[in-house]
Amino acid sequence: MVGIVLISHSGPLAAEVALLASQIGGAEVPLAAAGGTEDGGLGTSPDLVAAAIEKADRGDGVILIPDLGSSVLTARLFADERVVIADVPFVEGAISAVVSSGSGASLPEVLAAAEEARTFRKL
Repeated sequence: MVGIVLISHSGPLAAEVALLASQIGGAEVPLAAAGGTEDGGLGTSPDLVAAAIEKADRGDGVILIPDLGSSVLTARLFADERVVIADVPFVEGAISAVVSSGSGASLPEVLAAAEEARTFRKL
């Protein structure tokens, strides 16, 4: 299964979005939250992101979903052919990626499903 890493400036935000996505999309999907700094502060940590990638990687690739600003810069440190960044809304993109990964989709398919979340309308 494709792994998913949520990168946020806030540890609690990343953890809650991960919980919501796993409750909707399935707890078996390899999903990790990398939010905040090592001391619990606001920001992003390359070390936390690296650990989350390692936790989520099951060999089929990993999607990184950053929230904003410097989390995108942090995500770019890890991007390669097996670790890709999704430019998506944080909550909707995470849920779409988890649902798609849980269905057995490939890395490009999970990325496409997450990116489709940009077009979701609420009204």
